[in-house]
Amino acid sequence: MKRITTLGLAAGFTLALAGTASAQVMIGVEGPITGPNAVFGAQLKNGAQQAATDLNAAGGILGKKITLEFGDDVSDPKQGVSVANRFVGDGITFVVGAFNSGVTMPSSQVYQENGILEITPASTNPQITERGMWNIFRTCGRDDQQGGVAGAYILKHFKGKRIAIVNDKTTYGKGLADETKKTINAGGMTEVLYEGVNTGEKDYSALVSKIKQSRADLVYWGGLQTEGGLIVRQMRDQGVNAILMGGDGIATDEFASIGGPGVIGTLMTYGPDPRKRAVAQKVVAEFRAKGFDPEAYTLYSYAAVQIIQQAAAAAHSLDPKKVAAVMHSGMKFPTVIGTISYDKKGDVTRLDYVMYRWERTPDGKITYIELPGEPTD
Repeated sequence: MKRITTLGLAAGFTLALAGTASAQVMIGVEGPITGPNAVFGAQLKNGAQQAATDLNAAGGILGKKITLEFGDDVSDPKQGVSVANRFVGDGITFVVGAFNSGVTMPSSQVYQENGILEITPASTNPQITERGMWNIFRTCGRDDQQGGVAGAYILKHFKGKRIAIVNDKTTYGKGLADETKKTINAGGMTEVLYEGVNTGEKDYSALVSKIKQSRADLVYWGGLQTEGGLIVRQMRDQGVNAILMGGDGIATDEFASIGGPGVIGTLMTYGPDPRKRAVAQKVVAEFRAKGFDPEAYTLYSYAAVQIIQQAAAAAHSLDPKKVAAVMHSGMKFPTVIGTISYDKKGDVTRLDYVMYRWERTPDGKITYIELPGEPTD
């Protein structure tokens, strides 16, 4: 019997690509389709949708067509559980999502209890794969890796400077900030300010005043693009010229739209830009022909569907536990974001973070540019 742990319904809709129920592979896509992080929800949705279209054209999964069902969790853990329960009731066997670590944690429990395999393209908190669960994987890296890269950069380039650390108190934001703090503390640096703020706030003047009083040279931000953009804009408005540094949560051009020209010079950790990979060029062209730039986690979501297809083919089965066993075996999966293989926890086996700086390009656009000399795989 399928077990449903929490009652509730979530906003969502179904896209039936082809076939009858008996000839379909049902994949749920969970993410913030609406709300402040809808830009990332669009990435997960569009990535999975394009992958399903392309794979269906090539025969689907074990000869069956892929059907996608979308669930809007609005970046809220309770809504995430509601989406998970709806997916259980609808017979979903595989899930791509969620985006937020704080949503993935509880929803993955529902999926595990009901025999559903989940691949998150974007949830980076280490604890997601540290719970001994058979069903959870990711196509992105972890925040202990990301914080290590960020902290090492700070130790190398800001030695003797004053560092402030700010986070949004979420599972992702605080976790990433704390991993970065751990790295710089181990390297002999102590932050001059450590602050947490609430998501959804608009006025960060009190925080900016504390940053000004601390005389910070660099402000490390653990959080997402909306609050990060507002903080850097208000820093510049109050004459604070400290460099902002963040993680993959600001890896969207929406960060510049919110923060304005003051984001120029912002440093950021994120994976090597998959849009530049030779194996991704055909898919990138397909997205851009539709007027959508596949930035940030779009191709990570596409890759998740590719991995489900390849692992099912290798397992000769659509049983999620048999597919998971193949994924845990160390098998290498060629994808649009490069070759992926997994350890026994469900983490990718490569280091997936490099450094970026936000700059104004010759066409006037402000966006993130990968710094030279960084690894690409």
